[in-house]
Amino acid sequence: MASMMFTDCSSMSSTLLHVNSRRSGILFRQCVGQLRLRSTASTRGCSLSIRCSSSPSTATSVDGKAVAKTIRDEVTIEVSRMKESIGVVPGLAVILVGDRKDSATYVRNKKKACESVGIKSLEVKLAEDCSEEQVLKSISCYNDDPSIHGILVQLPLPSHMDEQNILNAVSIEKDVDGFHPLNIGRLAMRGREPLFVPCTPKGCIELLHRYNVEIKGKRAVVIGRSNIVGMPAALLLQREDATVSIIHSRTKNPEEITREADIIIAAVGQPNMVRGSWIKPGAVIIDVGINPVDDPNAPRGYRLVGDVCYEEACKIASAITPVPGGVGPMTIAMLLSNTLISAKRIHNFE
Repeated sequence: MASMMFTDCSSMSSTLLHVNSRRSGILFRQCVGQLRLRSTASTRGCSLSIRCSSSPSTATSVDGKAVAKTIRDEVTIEVSRMKESIGVVPGLAVILVGDRKDSATYVRNKKKACESVGIKSLEVKLAEDCSEEQVLKSISCYNDDPSIHGILVQLPLPSHMDEQNILNAVSIEKDVDGFHPLNIGRLAMRGREPLFVPCTPKGCIELLHRYNVEIKGKRAVVIGRSNIVGMPAALLLQREDATVSIIHSRTKNPEEITREADIIIAAVGQPNMVRGSWIKPGAVIIDVGINPVDDPNAPRGYRLVGDVCYEEACKIASAITPVPGGVGPMTIAMLLSNTLISAKRIHNFE
């Protein structure tokens, strides 16, 4: 996608304040709706801070951290209720192959998140040079374990393994990552419901719902077509009756197409690719990208930016997710939600 690469824009410097506002026909309200779990009086009283500047030209910040915390609180309540009612604690098994530091960090964060909401988590660590059969054996054991309701294989896998073969081995009833081809197939078909939706795109749509962004009838553009984010995000938007276009490395005139969008989901892994000139005034932007760029003034020598140039976009869009603190926290929150949903389904618990 070299033809669509851009250099880094200047660092984010906007100061954001709190306000409730209606802009471009999109309602942002203080009390958000609940995840599709059992409603309780305590969760209905929640509130999220919605930030924008006193200047009307600065976008509302879609606070993924706050929404994720609300969802985790909801999951905590349901996990506790399930344990008290039928004595079952939802269980998540994570399989980590190799010693990639980033993968180890992701797995550690997932385990901490499970502990924080009362979900039991188990982890299998396998060597980088282990056989594919060893991975499949671990998956098979967890498929047969009634105390495990979700199985997650941390990606990427070593190059000598068939990733698709391994992901296909996870029981569809425990595929909380939503990567099983039958789950994706059901997601793509009208009138069919997947058992699970991939966590990151599910988190993107949940952010739109929680901020009461209207999707039906809107024009949406998804930048990127990966199996993990872009493609399922486009399918979810279609299910919400949006008119969806997908931008990819062979797309001609991506800027023109993107500029027509009321909703943009950027998931391409190119720092600051989407500039202000790509954005329709009043659009809502969900930025999935998290890219390190050199910054000698940062403590670690780099800072994280999204696929969208935030400093330019926040002056044009009506709402945008920050990076970090936008989509990232939602991914783990959706994993916890999917694990709870799986446990409820397996034990017929309402």
